[in-house]
Amino acid sequence: MRRLLSTLRARLVISHLSAVFLGVLTTILVTEPLTQRFFRDHTMGSGLDEMMGEAGMGSMMDRLQGNLAASFRSALLVAFAAAAVTAVIASIVAARRIAQPIEQMSEATLDLAEGDYARRVPVPDVAELATLAESVNTLARSLAETEERRLRLINEVAHELRTPLTTIEGYMEGLLDGVFEPSDQIFGATAREAARLKRLAADLSLVSRTEENALDLHFEPVDLAAVVDDVVGSLRPLFVAKDISLAVEGTDDAVMVRGDRDRLAQVFTNILGNAVSYTDPDGRVEIRVDAGPETTAVTVTDTGRGIAPDELERIFERFHRVDPNVPGGTGVGLTVARNLVRRHGGDVVARSEGPGTGSRFVVTLPTAR
Repeated sequence: MRRLLSTLRARLVISHLSAVFLGVLTTILVTEPLTQRFFRDHTMGSGLDEMMGEAGMGSMMDRLQGNLAASFRSALLVAFAAAAVTAVIASIVAARRIAQPIEQMSEATLDLAEGDYARRVPVPDVAELATLAESVNTLARSLAETEERRLRLINEVAHELRTPLTTIEGYMEGLLDGVFEPSDQIFGATAREAARLKRLAADLSLVSRTEENALDLHFEPVDLAAVVDDVVGSLRPLFVAKDISLAVEGTDDAVMVRGDRDRLAQVFTNILGNAVSYTDPDGRVEIRVDAGPETTAVTVTDTGRGIAPDELERIFERFHRVDPNVPGGTGVGLTVARNLVRRHGGDVVARSEGPGTGSRFVVTLPTAR
């Protein structure tokens, strides 16, 4: 019984009935004496006392007051009974209207805790409850998307691990079975696959830390033009080896932003590395720095293979590669680059007219005042 009375529905019903009871009790206590007084004053001032005499008038007034009081009490009892029945029905309806959505949301949160991310709750017409219901539905959608990303990440990691592990396993089994003779070529191939696994583990750790905002950034005034020049200088041998021309513009003057110099260098290293991978020999890559009063843009344009319209956002997803046959990293470089730039208050976007037309990556960062 105590548990039943502690429910929201029961408390709402009791609160409604209490309000009705107090209203009726106040009406009884105030109305009955006032009614008798008003009745006496009205009767005594109507001229009947002069017509009937003082004694007759007093006797008649006593009888009338008695009858009036009895009639008034009877009417109040009937009105109280009718009000009580109406109040019980109205309070039950009102309590159900409020408590039912809350109970549905409670059940939905339990289902979400058990992994049923498809559960949704109806949005009631009460403004406050509607906001709460929409919040629960938003949470459900967010959890569903997180679960989908988790499953996709597991599949992607398993796929990325499978190739180097299969290669290492094949070489080791061949050596153990005597199929292969120990040679520098086999050891070198095994070492490369082991290095690939190590790089994948490092990339996964970096992606996880950037997406969870757990990566420490040391903000300070940074000359973005100098960062671009340094990255270009370190990667220039890759362009020369592949016979790709490299042009840099807008780095003669200092362009100040506020950020982590090493992480910004990593951003442009990843973007330029992507340009090297997807640009054929005799191609061209241009880097331009444009400083504005509010934002600074660094544009990397290449004459590479281009990007299909439906791939322009997907290339920033983990492990997604436009062409898996192109030699390159693990497919997380652009993911890390975008996350790092967004941590700096900027963004990275990709643009392309389609396959075979080249691509353009634009990095925007707030200009330091």
